[in-house]
Amino acid sequence: MPDAVKAAHYIQQLDEARCDDNWDAVPELVRKVRKHAPERACLSQSATTEHAIIKASVKSTPDTTPSSLEAASQLPTLLTVIENEQAHPQDRFQARVCAGWLHWVLREYHLALERLPRSFDEDIPTTDAAVELSEWTKVCALKTAYLRANCLARDGQRKGALEAFEIALPSLNTVWNATPGGPARQQIRYWAELFLTEYCMLASQATRDGEKSLSEGNCLSGFRTWARYWAGAAKGVAVAAQDQAGISGAGGYGFRGSVPRRQVWSEYYSALSEILQRDLAYPPSGIAVPVSNGETISARAQLRAELKKVETIYQGLLFSETKFPRADEERAEVEEFVARVMRNWTILNGRGWKEHDLGAGGRDSLSRGTLDTLYGAATKTYHSTAILRHLFTVHLAVAEFDLAFVSFDSWFELVKKGKARVEKTGHREPALDDNATVLETISAAIAALCRYGGREAAEKARKVSEELEGLVKKWSSLDLESADPRDLVPPRSMALAWQSIGLANAQWARMTYESESRAIFQEKAIQCLRWSLSPEFGSVVDVRGVFALGVLYAEQRKLSVAIELVKTALLADKAVQEHEELHNGPYWRERSLIPLWHLLALMLSARQDYVLAARACEGAIEQFKDPIVLFGSRDLNGGFRSEHLNEAAVEKAGGDGIVDEMDDFEKESILEIKMTQLAILELVEGPTVAVNASTELLTLFPRLFGDLGEPTLELSKVEPPKTMATMRSVRDSMFGGRAGKGHQPRQSVATSRPQTATTTLTQQTSSETAIDGQSSRRSLRSGSLNGRSRNSLRKRDRSGSRQRAMSSGPPVPPLNGDKYQPTFEDPNGPQHFTFASKTVAGTLRPETTNSSALSRRTDGPSEMGTGTLESFSPLLPFVQFSQEHSKRKRKGILVKVWLTIAGFYRRAGLLDDAQKAIAEAQKIVQSFEGDVVSDTSGALNTRTAGWGMEKSVEAVLADVWTEKGELSLALERPYQARADFETALTHFPDHPIAIVGLSNILLDIYSEKLLPPPAVSGLDLGGASLTSDSHEDHPIIASPPSRYPELPSEPLGLGPPKRKPVSKKQTHEEVFDDDEDEEENTNGASSASPSRLLGPQLPPPYKATSLPLIDRLAARDRAYGLLSGLTKLGSGWNYSEAWFALARAYEESGQAEKARDALWWVVELEDGMGLREWGVVTAGGGYVL
Repeated sequence: MPDAVKAAHYIQQLDEARCDDNWDAVPELVRKVRKHAPERACLSQSATTEHAIIKASVKSTPDTTPSSLEAASQLPTLLTVIENEQAHPQDRFQARVCAGWLHWVLREYHLALERLPRSFDEDIPTTDAAVELSEWTKVCALKTAYLRANCLARDGQRKGALEAFEIALPSLNTVWNATPGGPARQQIRYWAELFLTEYCMLASQATRDGEKSLSEGNCLSGFRTWARYWAGAAKGVAVAAQDQAGISGAGGYGFRGSVPRRQVWSEYYSALSEILQRDLAYPPSGIAVPVSNGETISARAQLRAELKKVETIYQGLLFSETKFPRADEERAEVEEFVARVMRNWTILNGRGWKEHDLGAGGRDSLSRGTLDTLYGAATKTYHSTAILRHLFTVHLAVAEFDLAFVSFDSWFELVKKGKARVEKTGHREPALDDNATVLETISAAIAALCRYGGREAAEKARKVSEELEGLVKKWSSLDLESADPRDLVPPRSMALAWQSIGLANAQWARMTYESESRAIFQEKAIQCLRWSLSPEFGSVVDVRGVFALGVLYAEQRKLSVAIELVKTALLADKAVQEHEELHNGPYWRERSLIPLWHLLALMLSARQDYVLAARACEGAIEQFKDPIVLFGSRDLNGGFRSEHLNEAAVEKAGGDGIVDEMDDFEKESILEIKMTQLAILELVEGPTVAVNASTELLTLFPRLFGDLGEPTLELSKVEPPKTMATMRSVRDSMFGGRAGKGHQPRQSVATSRPQTATTTLTQQTSSETAIDGQSSRRSLRSGSLNGRSRNSLRKRDRSGSRQRAMSSGPPVPPLNGDKYQPTFEDPNGPQHFTFASKTVAGTLRPETTNSSALSRRTDGPSEMGTGTLESFSPLLPFVQFSQEHSKRKRKGILVKVWLTIAGFYRRAGLLDDAQKAIAEAQKIVQSFEGDVVSDTSGALNTRTAGWGMEKSVEAVLADVWTEKGELSLALERPYQARADFETALTHFPDHPIAIVGLSNILLDIYSEKLLPPPAVSGLDLGGASLTSDSHEDHPIIASPPSRYPELPSEPLGLGPPKRKPVSKKQTHEEVFDDDEDEEENTNGASSASPSRLLGPQLPPPYKATSLPLIDRLAARDRAYGLLSGLTKLGSGWNYSEAWFALARAYEESGQAEKARDALWWVVELEDGMGLREWGVVTAGGGYVL
């Protein structure tokens, strides 16, 4: 007899049994429901049919035909009860879903699509919304959504299937709204996972086929729902009961028939990676965005966080489900995952993303996480060349150079063995890098060695370049028709390889101790770099190659071809590349051209075109159009600010500029340009103006590098001479002024541009503004590599000077110009350029009025591919040095700034202020040394610079002591200067300026231009004299009173010594001791006596008025040894001051022929010498940008 209470109870149990996947209890519960609730026939029949489908599915095999399933016999009865059911909408809805499911199992997808309800409201009216839905009804809603979408997809209606999934997404709320404290029911999770996996895979396939776009706002809706379903495991909602269901772990197949969970995460990661790499708009997640410090997190930061989360989950599943392979197995999925991770890392670590967009830890945390991924992937692969290659790149990015090159060496060894194995067997290895990748990786290693390393790194780069050259010649000779297309190397990679070979040879030419081979390496470097710029490899202008070749030409004083080469790069059009800013950062073209503008300025200064040189310095900054773009709108600590920075400050405060995204090398390049402009200002306007403007360096430094905590020093300012009344104010000199503030044009770097469309700049000289360019320029080089010139050549009259072809002189063999070098135009000819009045960049071109200049051509630039300027960031990653390393490097730069300022004050005659500036530099060096000594890693020492550092602590100390020596000379204290130079050489034995300064003093001692100090200190008599005897009768050799003080030449308290008058024909030795000479002549052994071999008998020290001959000879020979060694080094082979001093040493020793050859080499060097050394155009003084 029916019982309503029992009926409700059994119906509830039947609902729970089906939801909990307890199908064994269903037949008995159906019997009881039929007994106590016969009116629920539709419910009973649908449950019976579902039980039959489940049992048939469990027993089915791949060979089972749909018609053989026992459940098929239940279909007629089920359709009948559906027709008769009118009282219970939920029962009818469940039965219709069951009928559609049965057709789906029978592979009758068209019929299933007809039977399945189109929507949830089709059988359950909205008027019944207040009625609580049973759990099984919710399961059926998920089931019908999945089955309908699956049938549409199988019928080829992918778009309709995706719409069906999107419409049914709200039905998944059942999963999130499960009973608090307990997990969702088994069947809910089963159909939810089938639904989500099918939806995600279908959406991913549609995206790959172009039917769905990642730019749509809901492109990630399915994946995010899947992530929400996955996250339910932590809350006990979604996957907490997996162990009960027999599911092993969180990966694998969730349920029978579902897609592997790892594959869903892979597609999710792929979609996010595509959004990142294509720089698409980040789809809003619809979830409240967390707030940090009162500011909403940017879309990029949200993308980075979501990408990191998905990457972590997918990586965990992949590594846990992948075993280490055998030697003949491949792990393609691991390799593909690593490649995708590295593509994402390249963008995130690039200049297009800012530090704050990367979340906590910034770039360092990003790269460290990537290293963990790579090392984890290495445990799942066997000798993967790709993983080793990526380890080299990422270790390089975190400034772990030793580990980076260990990875590179391992990679290169595997590649060489693999290539040899493939060549021998003829069987390709999928995991082996292709030829183009091999060339690009080796090129990146050479560039890193040359840019961040020292001499050992340069030697390693040369050896690697020799192997690279062999590969290039081998692979460039492949037959295009018969060779495998995968073995062919694209022209761009081939050009990059030749460029790297040139860089390695150029760097080694600078580092080698073998002076005889230096010219050979330089010649080969020029040949390879010119070949890399050949139109054969494309029509783009590679800035790296142009810069390296331009510096090489400039070092060899081939200014005409170097200027034309640099002009070609500056005038090239910008290459249009997709998402270039994402990879290279904003204003990548302008930033890459800063060293080229600086190089052009130095070359123009070598031509004595100082106005154009100053304009080139301005052009490096004005190419950014607005000063705020470069410097931002931050306040510069209230210090002195020139026009550009003042204009930037009037805008809204707090904004960042491009300099805030630059690394220290780029910032140092900007500072070096400022130093060059101040040097030009000093040469043209005088040291007084440069002194007043030098404080801009102390203002610019904290804006670029921040505050290092060093105290500031107040230095004096002087009034400029009245003859400079026409010069503009000092504040206008910061990278030049703006148009419209004009004064009359004159030979001055301080001249503003007239307000005209174009201005033709020519040199104007007058009795008041004529410049002795050579002599004035030589006086400026004491603060840089080119040291103080005490005996420099006077400026030769260019109009009447001897016209000679470029020759290298005896020390450096001449290059084969006919074979490798272009024909140079007359280096003494004037160079005229036309600049636009506002934008210097892009308007530099030869003046059309100079017909003779237009008629001459150079072969170098004409052979270079012209047209567009290509970026170069993919070669090397963005290297993130540690904070300690950056602090040490910045202290070294600050020392250079203070020493530069000290040089300005010294040449202006403000010697006390120069001493104060040197003292400040010495304090910073002591702090620098303390940082190195206190390092606990053991990788640092004071003798070597280390990776990424331009100079060691000892070299910086030598700079300070050298400047002290220069100051001592200015104070007319030559022996104190000698001691300072000696101290400098104890810190750094190869210091060029110290060697030249000390050698000049030693040669003065030999020639007795410098008298020895008295044995007994003199008395300050205030101008009085102890004797009335005149000192004019004594043959004392003294230095000019304007340079050296008169030293006492006789013992105090005694009368003048009686000496034999000196005949003009007598030598100094003959009159030194007449008695000894007579004795030697009597014995007839004057040529062999010990006294003759050892020199004359030495007088007592208090009687000595000059040094003994043997001491003078020792001074001369030591000077020769120092100078001879210096001129054989890479830092001195083209150092004119060293060669001039060496010529003097030759002359003093009676070697007139060698002295003449050295002087001719000095003439050649001086003809093309820039205002500063060429190495300042790039941080570190190398050839790599």
